[in-house]
Amino acid sequence: MEAAVSSAESPALHPGSALSDVLQDLPALYRKVSARYFGGSRTGRHFVPSKLKRDPATAEVLRQAAAAPRGFGHVVDLGCGRGQLGLALLLAGLASRVSGYDLDGLRIRDAQLAARGLPAEFAQADLNAPDLPAGDTLMLMDVLYLLPEEGQARLLAAMAAAARERMVIRTVDPELGWRSTVGRGMEVLNRRLRGETAEGLCMMPMARLRQSLDALGFVAAVRPCWEGTPFPNVLVMAHRR
Repeated sequence: MEAAVSSAESPALHPGSALSDVLQDLPALYRKVSARYFGGSRTGRHFVPSKLKRDPATAEVLRQAAAAPRGFGHVVDLGCGRGQLGLALLLAGLASRVSGYDLDGLRIRDAQLAARGLPAEFAQADLNAPDLPAGDTLMLMDVLYLLPEEGQARLLAAMAAAARERMVIRTVDPELGWRSTVGRGMEVLNRRLRGETAEGLCMMPMARLRQSLDALGFVAAVRPCWEGTPFPNVLVMAHRR
């Protein structure tokens, strides 16, 4: 994966203190991130503020990064979309650099424009054929269950090889009763609205995911990540053993 790197000094990391400082005023951080998208696409200008505010994963990932002794360091964000979560980590002083990859070229363009002047790079890439750069933190949000089973195994192995310290994975738990039913139904509906086939969802049970990560040398903890929504989203924090 190749991309042009923005030339800028890395923002200072704020281990520990960020937990009390940055997280006390998340709306201000979200406004700061959103302002960087004003020069991008109309969709991006509307999507980013809403996503930052309404997706419970945003605050949870920031909390996890703030609790880490040195923040998340160099973050490699796979399936980064418009890159708003990576930029939030940078602007909060919880990452030293962000490398983001996504298949959607229009979203990558928004991310590139928003990242100007920051230590961040964004490029198109197909996660079905991963060739990942090394990073302190490998991040994968809402992508794993969209890949076939063999693709999931291949990507997890590539992430484990590239992650110096941790992997952060937001996925869905297929064993949460009505939440899992709602989540699967919404994903199928969204695919149909986009004109895509509803086939191909592969929601890995959490026990199997943890076993896979264990075999790759990582200890994983799974925590709910659905606050305020009816969905079965969970955040998997996997640390190198």
